[in-house]
Amino acid sequence: MIGTALEVVKTPTADSDVGLLAGMGQRFLNFCDRFGSHFRSRTRTVETPVKHYLRGLLQAETKNMERMEEVVPEADHQALQHMLSESAWEERAVLDQVAQDANRHLGGHPDSSLIVDESGCPKKGTHSAGVARQWCGQLGKVENCQVGVFAALGRGTEATLIDERLFLPERWTADPERCQAAGIPAEQRDFKRKHDLALEMITHARQQGIGFAWAGFDGFYGSDPAFLRALDDQGEIFVGDVHKDQRIYLDDPRPIVPPAVTLRGRPPTRRQAQTPARRVDKWAQEQPAEAWQRVYLRDGTKGRLEVDILHRRVWLWDGEELQARQWHLIVRREVDTPTEIKSSLSNASANTPAPRLAFMQGQRYWIERALQHGKQDVGLGDYQVRSWRGWHHHMALVMMAMLFTLEERLLHQQTRPLLSGTDIRALLNHFLPRRDTTLAEVLRQMELRHRKRQAATDSACRRQQLNE
Repeated sequence: MIGTALEVVKTPTADSDVGLLAGMGQRFLNFCDRFGSHFRSRTRTVETPVKHYLRGLLQAETKNMERMEEVVPEADHQALQHMLSESAWEERAVLDQVAQDANRHLGGHPDSSLIVDESGCPKKGTHSAGVARQWCGQLGKVENCQVGVFAALGRGTEATLIDERLFLPERWTADPERCQAAGIPAEQRDFKRKHDLALEMITHARQQGIGFAWAGFDGFYGSDPAFLRALDDQGEIFVGDVHKDQRIYLDDPRPIVPPAVTLRGRPPTRRQAQTPARRVDKWAQEQPAEAWQRVYLRDGTKGRLEVDILHRRVWLWDGEELQARQWHLIVRREVDTPTEIKSSLSNASANTPAPRLAFMQGQRYWIERALQHGKQDVGLGDYQVRSWRGWHHHMALVMMAMLFTLEERLLHQQTRPLLSGTDIRALLNHFLPRRDTTLAEVLRQMELRHRKRQAATDSACRRQQLNE
């Protein structure tokens, strides 16, 4: 069993299935109450706008606050903006509870993993915290955007985001006035690489007691020797993709400082490998057909997902350490598209079978699905805030919404195994009240939008006339 949610349904009938679906609205309200203490202080509370915002993330088609106001009864977009950007509730406490609750469902199993990846959200202007021209995966090019580094807890085909860090480029951390204007706390203004942020999240998850068996990440992180060594030194098992030009040693390089060959000059001080290094892609190309092993990973939408893999124990040496480290190399080739080859390193125990390593490598796919779910279903990239606090508040509430959809999928796993985030949003729109249900309300909202649009047009025309 994955968690307590699965224990609810045993031998479902059609009537019990409908009844279970009908309780979704009340379960959502109970879910919000579970987190209520994080949004209360002795003198103030923002529980109501938080509930409205969460409902907006799940019910509104467009996730900006004015559209949330049109959908959620009694919601006010100014109150939502204040809650997100100005209210002092602590996002870390919310994220930690999200992680603990997700852990009860997905953690503590040999197949539980913590997967790290980044995601960029395109943004205009220069004032949003961390915004810069940098690589934006969503657009597949360098563009003006904010980049977050995210961690997802996964098991099997389920994964949900449980932590985040906002990346600050050096041009930000080198500009105290700009950081001050964006509300970035003084203790957060030191430059940190994305690898450092990823290591922070992995370390924090372990300190929280999150039960993951290994950490996974893509080639950007896996190709950084310092990051891999730090995880290895902490005793964390990892499976990390590497780039095709990754250098490996097929035999122990036994690095030593060579003896001086002459009495003149300074004696050598740098260690040298005693065996040659090879590029991963060159080594893989040289392997005979019989060296490749076909491995079944899982069932997918197109049937059985199988891949061909190469596996070998190899040595890695960074040119500085006293000794090389011996890890697993897994090279994966797609059956239908054999030119698509992915290589990974893992410090799993030496006797870990190759099919198991291939499975662990393949689990990184699920954070991509989690980020896709976050963006398509609950507005991960649709925030209207510029400040450091606003960004982190939005992400914490998005992860709450994602946790709720995870719990609903698990609850209905036996009766509705294909239940999606889109399905859950549609059901909530049926079971929770909506503001835009009468013709009079729809017309009122339309007229208000038209007045705002006309006012914006008139203002632009006046500015244009003044500049002529």
